Amino acid sequence: MENVKWINGSYKEDNRIFDSEIQAEEWVDALYPDFVPYLFNKINVGYATPDEKVFKYLANYLPE
Repeated sequence: MENVKWINGSYKEDNRIFDSEIQAEEWVDALYPDFVPYLFNKINVGYATPDEKVFKYLANYLPE
């Protein structure tokens, strides 16, 4: 498996389970700038979350 740059640990929201879909979507939108430099340079990047809503939006929002 290739190395993955994990975008975790810098925000208190990393382990949060959001109350609504809108909150989760806004959080993913706020994370996007953290991902851009890695995506632009084609570096594998990941984000771990216990919230399935965040996972769903990340999967739809970010390119594979």
